[in-house]
Order: sequence, then structure tokens, then C-alpha cells
Amino acid sequence: MNAPSPPGPGRAGRWLARLGPRARRILRRAAQIALALAVPPWLLLAALAALTPLPPELGATEDHAVSTVLLDRHGTVLRELRAGDGARARWLPLSEAGDRIQRALLAAEDKRFARHPGVDPIAIARAIGQLAAERRVVSGGSTITQQLARTLVPRPRTARGKLGEAALALRIEASLSKREILEQYLNRVAFGPGLRGVEAASRFYFDKPTRDLSLAEAAALASMPRGPALYDPRRGTGPLERRRNRVLDRMLAAGLAGEAEVTRARAEPIALAPKGGGLGAPHLVRAVLGGALGPGAGHHAEGPGAASPLVRATSITLTIDRGLQREIEVLAQQTVRGLSERDVGAAAVVVIENATGEILAYVGSHDIDDAAGLGHNDGVLALRQPGSALKPFVYELAMEQLGFTAATVLPDVELSFPTADGNYAPRNYDGRFHGPVRLRDALANSYNVPAVWAAAALGPERVLARLRELGLRSLDREPSRYGVAIALGDGEVRLIDLANAYATLARGGIYLPVRAVRSFAPSSSPSPSSQAASPVAPARSGSGAPAEPPAAPPERGARVLDAARARVIVDILADDRARLASFGEGNALDLPFPVAAKTGTSKGFRDNVAVGFTPDVTVAVWVGNFDGSPMGGVSGITGAGPLFRDAMLAAARVRPPRPFDPPDPEQLAEVEVCALSGMRPTAACPHRRHELLPRGDAAALSPCDMHEAVRIDRRNGLRAGACPDAAVEERVFERYDAELTAWARAAGRPLAPEAASPLCGALAGLDGAPGAPLTGAGAGARVRVAYPPDGARFVLDPSINSLQAIRLRADVPPGVPRVRFVLDGRPIEVGPPFALDWPLVAGAHRLRIDADGAAASEEIAFSVE
Repeated sequence: MNAPSPPGPGRAGRWLARLGPRARRILRRAAQIALALAVPPWLLLAALAALTPLPPELGATEDHAVSTVLLDRHGTVLRELRAGDGARARWLPLSEAGDRIQRALLAAEDKRFARHPGVDPIAIARAIGQLAAERRVVSGGSTITQQLARTLVPRPRTARGKLGEAALALRIEASLSKREILEQYLNRVAFGPGLRGVEAASRFYFDKPTRDLSLAEAAALASMPRGPALYDPRRGTGPLERRRNRVLDRMLAAGLAGEAEVTRARAEPIALAPKGGGLGAPHLVRAVLGGALGPGAGHHAEGPGAASPLVRATSITLTIDRGLQREIEVLAQQTVRGLSERDVGAAAVVVIENATGEILAYVGSHDIDDAAGLGHNDGVLALRQPGSALKPFVYELAMEQLGFTAATVLPDVELSFPTADGNYAPRNYDGRFHGPVRLRDALANSYNVPAVWAAAALGPERVLARLRELGLRSLDREPSRYGVAIALGDGEVRLIDLANAYATLARGGIYLPVRAVRSFAPSSSPSPSSQAASPVAPARSGSGAPAEPPAAPPERGARVLDAARARVIVDILADDRARLASFGEGNALDLPFPVAAKTGTSKGFRDNVAVGFTPDVTVAVWVGNFDGSPMGGVSGITGAGPLFRDAMLAAARVRPPRPFDPPDPEQLAEVEVCALSGMRPTAACPHRRHELLPRGDAAALSPCDMHEAVRIDRRNGLRAGACPDAAVEERVFERYDAELTAWARAAGRPLAPEAASPLCGALAGLDGAPGAPLTGAGAGARVRVAYPPDGARFVLDPSINSLQAIRLRADVPPGVPRVRFVLDGRPIEVGPPFALDWPLVAGAHRLRIDADGAAASEEIAFSVE
């Protein structure tokens, strides 16, 4: 068998054969010169690479867990914080990145990555040629390894700097595998302003892990390292979309993606996730790591603002639910946008699990990046006035210490209370007075006057002590600083503390501290390498056991509120019918499941809140402006209320709502009461209600004394004396004490006539001829000094030359035709409307009211300076 003939010369060989000997000598000499010029720089570069130390970040003992991974209660990663670095980042093993981002990155930055040694001569030559031809930079020559080297060791963009960068790239290639280099690049290079690593960018821009990116999204992210600020989609998606499409074309040309796949990707719009949720609860993370939530958050701290040991943890499992957190972040943004024309610039929300005190959602502001709205502030921890949201605790305390019940009648009339700065006359939100109101209606409709009256009856000292027991410890001034206006939120509290006070109500009066951390792994514990298991595994201590917070709240806390009275307050706050008078049907607090809720609006519409709970969760909402500027007439029911409703509906999807437990029949009883007096109804009571009362109070309920049946001469509507039966009918009238009589007259309430019919004989037992006014009030009736209040102080203005006077007023029960104002011992007789204009006279003064047929008032003192 013949041996195969040697192959013939190729095209290059045949071309060289046609050249003469002299030409061939010239070519060989040129090749030798080119080799002599090219080889020494590469030898020099190789020598420099051998002498260049590997950055310690890439060392074999590098521990990527020096950063803090924050997880939600289910183990879902929220974000990662590098130690001492404010950038958003999370280490992502290459095996978990998915292939789309790798293919897109190679096409965008370095398609010969697998074949070059760290520096790509072809790319460098191409870049130099394009620069010479176009006289501008058309493309760069840097490889992925060079970009990693530049990230690790920044250098000036000079020839010497580029030489050092190339040497370090060779050193990296000699020390790490291609997979390790690509993983380091994906995790260390900036993919946007403040975003280090592809995983942080993926979650921030698209709210999904890198492995779940579509090809279009992967190509968009792969475009960003070339110009993180230039291609930031928050500044507009146009530049990024053009760059993304070029990357997709390169993927097609390099065979890294099919034509159909690229066509679909080019047609896909860049759809960014709504801002605020990509990296999860930034305000809560800051509060936890800074210790601002205090020991109750589930970790040790010396107090608000103290540094927390959690800053040294490798993994922290927070109590929040990421899905709920994300939804409420979006709701807060929508609320602020919807109310922007009414001068609303910020919102905050916190959700607490009642049974444990754990925080399920924490939105410190609608947008932490909103510089104009001061979104960096934390509305959950900011001190703001809660308005009427403190009223439930005032009434519960009055039930405990003054014997009030939900049926107790409170005065909603014009009242004045002396303070260090003068007299304080509370007014209701609707600008009206409602006369006698049962406590249930007063609280449900958020009437101000009855709440202040109850606070005055208790005294600010007792009210403040109770509020502090509930955790509202920011109310740390002297009681005189707040006065009776404490009932209307005249003091500043944190939203988190207000929410927890309501959670205490939901727990039947048991106080638990809030908790933000479930577990954490201290920095001394072993931590996974970049190729180890996912950091979403449960945090472990050095011994391998789950690391629990050192200051976990107790299983049961201290009792602060009486259980029976707290249950009555819950019943009132959940009574949709009771608040109809003020809020109407279909208001923001009317949800499709039982919710106990209250709103509050501060003075000048600067803040409004809405707080409420189901048996399982408490939601608290604040709406306002961080700079303290007023809103455009936005109240708790129109501002915070709708966001509260939406947040409560969102929370209900996490904790399905259920009815409140029925009242304990051994402690509480449902009884029928007169709708006007709140007392046991008599035959004269036309309207009745069912009320929830402690059993002892229900048994001691007195018969109604605010309705009376009176014989009336039907011919003239006056009291019938000895009238014939045919001319008499019995009618039911209302009867009020002195404090309420003036209101009743002005409101046109059905009061019994004070005169007897002239067509009949005199009324038995009463003096006076037929037609004369009655001269006696009901048994026990008493007149009262309505103004000035006891202890009032008036100051004469020397700049006013005209007469300076005040109007002295008396509350007088029916049946009293005239009274005597006894001022400094001198009686002055006064008839209806029982008021006297009195010129101010410097000095100390005393006043009481006398009346025939009624008990005299208590004497009050006032002064004029």
C-alpha cells in the first residue's frame, strides 16, 4: 500500500514561492523586527503581573459574609449591606445568577472572555485603529478582567495607570478561574448609582432575582456598567433602551441568542418596578441597625439612637412580611401622589402583629429618595401630634377610676377650662355643640368637648401617667404643659408607640414591646463562601443553634388596662353605626370585616393619623409633611383614613380577619338604656339602645331622670292644673341639669312649659296664680356658674381706652325664672338669658349664683390684673 503523499503548499506558501529571494529576505527581516518590538512589552507586562499582589478581596480566605444580609420573616432576602458601605449590594454566587445575564454581559463587554489571558490584543488593536480613523473613541479595549481590576484598584486614566491595570488583570487571570472572575465582576461592579452588583440592581430596578430576569431585562442590566449614571433608567429609559438593543444585536451576532429570542426582547418595554420596594424597608433597616427602636425591637441598645450589635451581624431575620411591606410601600406612594394638590408631601405606615408585638410592615416614608418631600425622614419614629387618637385611653381611664361607662352622659356644650396661658375653650370639629352625649357616641364621633371634660375630671396627671404606661414616653413634660388638651393630642408621640398602644387595647390591656428582629447570626459565626449555600438559610449562632435576639419580648407582658373596660372601648371603636353622625355611611373606616379604628387630626391640619386593629393586626398611618407645613384641610378621615383602609385590606390578606371575641359574660352584660340619659329606661323614654356595661355598673343603673311625663292643657300647651280631663293630655318632655339647660333651650329641645294654664286652677303644690310662671325646679336642681371658670385670670390692656368687660353667665335649670349673681358679696338680679356684662375691675373677685327654688352654685374665684 502506497504511503499518502504530503500535503501541498497552502495559499500563503504558493504566494511566498512566487516571490524572489530578495523579497523573501525582506519579509523575514520585517517579521523579526515586529517580533522584537512586540515581545518585550508583553514580557514586561508579564513581569509586572508577577510582581503585582492580588487584592485581598480576591484572596482564598475572603469572607463575603462581612456584609449583612437582611431577610424577611419567611427567609426572603430584602437587601444586603456591606460593612461600612452605604451602597445597596448582595453577593450572588454565579451558579444562582442564571445564564441570561452571563450571555448578555459577555456580548456587551467581552465576547472573547473565554479565550484571552486578561488582556485582549485584538480588542486593543481594534480600539487603536478606530481611534486613528475616527479621531474619537469608538469602542474600548478593556476586558471584563480589566474592568474588575479597575474596580478593585482604581487608577488614573493615564498610560501608567492602564499598564498597572493590565498587569493586575493578568495577575487575576493567573489566580482565579474564568467562573470566579465572572462572579467577582457581577458582584463588585456598579450597575447603577448606589447599586453594587447585579443582584442589587435586579431587585431594585425589576423587583426580582437575577435568575428570573427576561433576556431584555438581562441585556438592560448588562448595559449599565458602561455608564451607571448615563443609563440610570430612573432618569429616563431612552438611552438605556438604545444601549440594550445594541447589546441584543451583539448577542445575535455572537451566537449568544437566537433571532426569535432577540426579536421578542427588542419589543419588550423597560418596565421598572414601582420605587420603594426593590430593597425592602430601608427605614426599618436603619432603625434596627441604629438602635432607634430601642430594646423592644428585639435587640440590646442603650436607648434610642444607640448603636446596635446587629451592625456586626452577618444575617438578620426581620419580623416584616416582604409581600405586605411591598404592597404598603406602593399604597403610600399612591396616597401622596393623590393628595399632592392638597399640600400633602409624606406618609408613613406601620403594621403590628398583636399577639407577639412583631412589626409586619414598616414604611417610614412614601419614598426615601424623595429629596423634595424629605423622604429620608422616618415618619414611624418622628414625633408628631396624634390629635383625637388619644381619646380612647382617656375614656378607658375614666371608666376605671371615675365609674364612667359607655352609657355615661357627658356634656358637649360651651365650656371653658383655666390654663397657665389663659382660658381654654374646646370646640368640636364640626363647629357645633351636641348637648348631652353618651360616652359611646362621644368617642365614636370624636367630639372634642366631652373628651376634654373627662380629662379635666381625671386631671392631666393621671391621664399622662396612663399614656406613659402604654409606651407613649415621649410625653415627658410636666402635666401643666399639656393640661386638659392632652385628650386632643396636645403632645407629640411616635407612630410606632401609638400603634403599640392600640395593640395593647386589642390584647385586652396587656402591653408588649414591639419587636423588629426575629433572629440574627453574629459576625463571629462561620459564614458561607461565595459558592456555599444560599444565605436565606436560618441564621445560626457559633454553636449552630438558631441565634435569638438577646432581648426578646416576654410571652406575656404587664397588664395596663382593665380587661372589661378595654373590651368596651374596642366595642365602641368597632361600632360603625355609632359614628354615622360624624362620618356618614361608606367612610374610610367602614371595612368589610370588623375593625376597631380611630382617626386624629392635629391643630392647623399639620398631621393626621388613623389607627385601628382587628383581633390579629394593628395598622397605624400618618399623613402630613415632614417640615411641619399645614395640609389643605386634610383630616384624619380624608387623608390618613383611605390609606389606613387600603393598608388594613392588605394586612387582611396576610392575616385573614376574624370577628372579635364575644364579651366575657362574667364581666360584661348587654342592657337596655335610655338613648338620651344612658340610664335604665322608664315608660317615658321614647328611644332606647342596647349598651355593653360591666356587670356591676349594669346592676347599679338608675332609672332615667331626663324624661318626664307632664299634664298639659291641650288648648294652649301650658301646664294643666285643675283642668277638666277632656282638656288635658300627657306629654313627655326632656329635663336637663343646669350645665345643659342653656344648650337645650338654644337647640329647641322639648322642655316642659314653665307656666301654668290660665284656663285652669293653680297647680297643686306650687305657688302662683293660673298663668304665672312656675317658681320651683325639680328636686335637687342646682344653678351653676357657666363663665368665668374657677381660677380664671384676666389682664387689662392699657392700650385700650374703651370699656373692657366680660360676660358673666349662669346655667339655670327649668322652672327658675330669675337668679342673683352674687359678685363680691353684692347681689345682682338677672332674668333670662341669665347673662350679665360686667366691666373688668382690677383685683381678686368671687362669684356665686343664687336662685329661689334651686340650690345655689358653688362659689368660684377669678382675678383681673
